[in-house]
Amino acid sequence: MSASSDQPQTTPKAKPSPLDQLKKKAKPAAPSAKEEEAKPSKAEGIKLASNYLRGTIAEELVNGEPNFSGTNGMLLKHHGSYEQDNRDLRAQAKADGVPGGKYYSFMVRTAIPGGKLTSGQLLEHLNLGGELGDGTLRITTRQGLQLHGVLKGNLKQAIRRINDVQLTTLAACGDVRRNLMCSPAPYKNDPVYDKMQVLADQLAAELKPNTTAYAEIWLTDEETGEKTNVAASNGSKKTVDTEPLYGKAYLPRKFKLGVGLPGDNSGDVYAQDVGLLAVCENFDIVGYDVLVGGGMGVTPSASKTYAAVALPMAFVPVSDDNTPVIDVAKAILKVQRDFGNRSDRKTARLKYTVRRWGLEKFKNKVEEYLGSDLEPPRNVEVQEYNDSLGWHEQGDGRYFYGLFVENGRVKDTDDIQLMSALREICTTMAPTIRLTPHQNVLFCDLAEEDRERIEGTLVHHNVILTEDISTSRRWSMACPALPMCGLSITESERVLPTIMDQMEKELAALGLEDEVFTTRMTGCPNGCARPYNSDIGLVGKAKGKYTIFLGGRRQGDRLNWIYKDLVPEAEVISTLVPVFRQFRDTRQPGEAFGDFCHRVGKEGLPA
Repeated sequence: MSASSDQPQTTPKAKPSPLDQLKKKAKPAAPSAKEEEAKPSKAEGIKLASNYLRGTIAEELVNGEPNFSGTNGMLLKHHGSYEQDNRDLRAQAKADGVPGGKYYSFMVRTAIPGGKLTSGQLLEHLNLGGELGDGTLRITTRQGLQLHGVLKGNLKQAIRRINDVQLTTLAACGDVRRNLMCSPAPYKNDPVYDKMQVLADQLAAELKPNTTAYAEIWLTDEETGEKTNVAASNGSKKTVDTEPLYGKAYLPRKFKLGVGLPGDNSGDVYAQDVGLLAVCENFDIVGYDVLVGGGMGVTPSASKTYAAVALPMAFVPVSDDNTPVIDVAKAILKVQRDFGNRSDRKTARLKYTVRRWGLEKFKNKVEEYLGSDLEPPRNVEVQEYNDSLGWHEQGDGRYFYGLFVENGRVKDTDDIQLMSALREICTTMAPTIRLTPHQNVLFCDLAEEDRERIEGTLVHHNVILTEDISTSRRWSMACPALPMCGLSITESERVLPTIMDQMEKELAALGLEDEVFTTRMTGCPNGCARPYNSDIGLVGKAKGKYTIFLGGRRQGDRLNWIYKDLVPEAEVISTLVPVFRQFRDTRQPGEAFGDFCHRVGKEGLPA
């Protein structure tokens, strides 16, 4: 039976898997004796005992403590929140005698498939950032939104209000499918874009956890016991849970998906656990190449971990309702659920399952779960990445404008009042909003007469227009890092603007100011800003020191490699200048910076 058959597909009975250890003391069907003996990690036990992610979160919400226990803190991630503290204030907290020596607060992340939302939804997040957060809002590298600095006592209010505008934080974090990324441009004269975005919405819905714990904890009126937003909580008031897709222990680790196009890989499909790359004929999508096993996270102290780009596994034809593609995504998720590494979270992502087994064995197992054979991939190549910034015609008589937001941080300062500008635009003009994977914002469905109003509002609030941003800065991004991220080793978001100031100056002196290449920075090797497939990756290795990666490319389908390690922050640009100079002097015609570094190799660059 082919993947495009109209016959119902059934999932065969699977062999015993590592997940079975959590249910009964049976050995899993693993490829090695070592894996057979491995015990599930502590996190697996926590999930299994959590009653579908409930734990005792509801009880701890009202216990008067500023933070959660470790067990509930782990479960809380699946509800879209991380416990954090301001690391800049730890010394003060200790001096003030604060219990635990930390001022605790919470990050709240909203999952927004393909980055599509209304002005009203963005406005409510702006309000929440000012009222309950630290006065800022952050556009994430996966097209979502994050609040920072939310106190525990305000956590339920924040999550409820997000749901009140028909968005959710469920599965924005945790061992589940994460926010669906997709090329966000609202072109109406190219049906491919709308079709990709429809698929992203469908995947987000079909792969969503089924637990009702989220609604019970966050959306229930404490006085009446009634759910206040049934529509945002899986549409049911039922209290008996089942998770037919995930099971009681959910996935071994996070599961990221993205949808992209050869001519626009802004969905960064090669960096995903599952990437769907549209195959087009006659300006329409005929199917998707399914890529598996990408991922950016690395633990430097563990040589068994690595960054990886996804591998082409199969081609799946489309149907009117995208059922074949969705079924394949579900089959891949189930294989990872049953055979991903549940004993070591460092090697629990899909990329390790694929490479441990080999692509052919993995594909065979997916076909077994799917109940049909898969076609070979078409092996289409990524050609371009469209950042969607500046003014564009949508193709329906309207326009969209892509505004550069440095590192995704929306705030008001003495110099630039970006938060106020966005609030005014959302209130007075109410454009459709889309968020990009490079942390920028698109104002969509604008009339000709709106163009002057948009620019005038931004200029009035001292916001720098996209057209006035340098090319190098336009293609840069950073993770939040310090002071709020507990994993960060050193700075990222707070120092990249200064580094880009220096880079702009040196590139201009070399006559390279118009060169297009990506610079991505993270405060630790976990790679949230996807630094390992960019032209230049700056990854925090020690306090104030970075590993410089070169040789990736803007299109995102190739890993970079270590050029220099432990480079002090103050020496990052001076280390790159000789490389820029050699690039200028010896590049081939039309050669991009990352392609030059890849061709020459580390040995061919200045020592």
